[in-house]
Amino acid sequence: MSVTAKPVPVTANQLPDATGHFGRYGGVFVPETLMTALAELTAAYEQARSDAAFQQELRHHLKEFAGRPTELYFAGRLTRHCGGAKIYFKREDLLHTGAHKINNALGQALLAKRMGKKRIIAETGAGQHGVATAAVCAKFGLDCTVYMGAVDMERQALNVFRMRLMGAKVVAVEAGQQTLKDVVNEAMRDWVTNVRGTHYILGSALGAHPYPMMVRDFHRVIGQELREQIMAREGRLPDEIIACVGGGSNAIGCFHEFLDDRGVKLTGVEAGGRGLTRGEHAARFEGGKLGVLQGSKTYILQNADGQIELTHSVSAGLDYAAIGPEHAYYRDTGRIDYAYATDDEVLEAFQLCSRQEGIIPALESTHAIVHGLKRAKALAKDKIVLINLSGRGDKDVQQVAKLLGAQI
Repeated sequence: MSVTAKPVPVTANQLPDATGHFGRYGGVFVPETLMTALAELTAAYEQARSDAAFQQELRHHLKEFAGRPTELYFAGRLTRHCGGAKIYFKREDLLHTGAHKINNALGQALLAKRMGKKRIIAETGAGQHGVATAAVCAKFGLDCTVYMGAVDMERQALNVFRMRLMGAKVVAVEAGQQTLKDVVNEAMRDWVTNVRGTHYILGSALGAHPYPMMVRDFHRVIGQELREQIMAREGRLPDEIIACVGGGSNAIGCFHEFLDDRGVKLTGVEAGGRGLTRGEHAARFEGGKLGVLQGSKTYILQNADGQIELTHSVSAGLDYAAIGPEHAYYRDTGRIDYAYATDDEVLEAFQLCSRQEGIIPALESTHAIVHGLKRAKALAKDKIVLINLSGRGDKDVQQVAKLLGAQI
């Protein structure tokens, strides 16, 4: 895509603007039926974010229910394997339900209670957001419906049962490619129909305003902890922070605290799939164009007629045609760099991390590990590379075994 002149960078805390835009990205592109609901949600969130009692309750649940703070872990054997920079993991995989998704699910569930909403809907790809949403709904006594693509339900069967075990209704989406894009469509149809009593816990930093801002804010705790932890451990900030990017919630939550630290390189890693052939990957910055999808203006994989292209990734959570609007903005400004990792690279790194560190990473997070290993090899031994390990790979073991031809 040809990019116009780079936008003038602004301080991170100034974004989005009052209309929900990050430069030319973001905004509100939804049916009229949802405009009132989004305005109500925006007002409720603006009140809650400045309400000390709400923030205190959220911190309480993040600590006692989710298990925050998560550890900063020195990956010593992987560091020696690469022979270069020190490698650290931010261990979001240790959170209750297995990934960073619980940060946002808790925040939005508390917000839904505050708004008097008794029914929750959510979309899920890999199942981690669905599991997190099911867990918080069980905790707070809320009715829960999770939409999931039929393809993803097959490759993430364990998470489907976990959701149902916690009382959630899991609805299989048979439309389209039966993956995340189609699932969001179905969830939005439900919300339009049942908007008065239902809150949609969107699972990533995308969609219409206020979702990109709100989801980012609920995940900022990752970067806030990280800054404190790396300073205590090393006495300085890392040279590079790396995170996988689907919609981009774990990455923007991790990066946001460091946007004004120009000495810290920030890198998001997209899904390179089977290679950069149309329909075989989900790397939006490798052939994506400006467009509108599911409420937001951003980079989208689409054809010349504006039709959304098929996508593919070994990881269900990164298999999505659009990227969060804040990522699009910082890519244009040059503040955040983006790379991609292929399925084959991911499967190799998945096994390497398991064998070298005794940590089985989520396939999504393994995309960040792939790039992190490359960077560690390229950098000197006095440098620090920090990888946000956004989730654990228990959910992926059966799928990986099948791909590797192993018997379980």
